Amino acid sequence: MEASSVPLDLLRGPAAPAAARGSTPEQIRRTAEDFEASFLSALLAPMFAGLSTEAPFGGGSGEQAFRGFMVEAMAKQATKAGGVGLADHVERELLRLQGLS
Repeated sequence: MEASSVPLDLLRGPAAPAAARGSTPEQIRRTAEDFEASFLSALLAPMFAGLSTEAPFGGGSGEQAFRGFMVEAMAKQATKAGGVGLADHVERELLRLQGLS
């Protein structure tokens, strides 16, 4: 396939992230908070990776199976409580890309 047959838009890529295109400021804030929660979840996951789930105080294989959900819930709650400030930076950049800042 020759380079000249490839549409130019594919070579440039999107003008703004998909989450920012046509979004309201509220949607952008929610997207930024979701991103921060995902980031925090990735940071928290290794803390729980080596924990024992054996009796008498562990939940066994059930606890191990649902640990990812617990870590995700903790990350979402941390973000709701103010997080680490990442959502603010992401929101500001998405608003700038959208032309809403």
